Amino acid sequence: MSETLPPIRRIVTGDNAQGRSCIVEDAPAPAVRTVAERPGYRSVNVWRTTQTPAPIGAPDSSLEHKGILPPKNGNILRIIDFPPEPKDPAERERRIRATFSGMFHDATHDGRKHPGMHLTETVDYAIVLEGEIWSVMDEGETLMKAGDVLIQRGTNHAWANRSDKTARIAFVLIDGKR
Repeated sequence: MSETLPPIRRIVTGDNAQGRSCIVEDAPAPAVRTVAERPGYRSVNVWRTTQTPAPIGAPDSSLEHKGILPPKNGNILRIIDFPPEPKDPAERERRIRATFSGMFHDATHDGRKHPGMHLTETVDYAIVLEGEIWSVMDEGETLMKAGDVLIQRGTNHAWANRSDKTARIAFVLIDGKR
């Protein structure tokens, strides 16, 4: 059975009028996406930058973000809650395809090995925060647990939660090139 994890709390720092560091925001991250056909799935764009080097004082633009990829020359911090996958292959495919139906316009989708297989031109840091999840490649896969970090370098991949609990993963996606 999948449990619902708490919302992502986003704490943002800045400088006040006197140039002193302070907390300028402490609230749930606002850019949340759920999918009715996949109960328990939640994707939260926590912050994004639109250029490199990133202007330190630039405001957040995560609510404007569309698709999977970060902006050209930018990056995005995204946290995703992956509910357990259904055991029935047809139901698993239906739910995962519903999740990604509007997202693969900016990535190459190849669901032959797993319905969520996709390829992006990014370097991604994937950090398991809670639970466990399988990182699926064209050849091979590995089980990741809380605290594990995967460096995903533009390879065809998918994420499979074969446990009975929600897995929460933090991703930093950085625009890349081949």
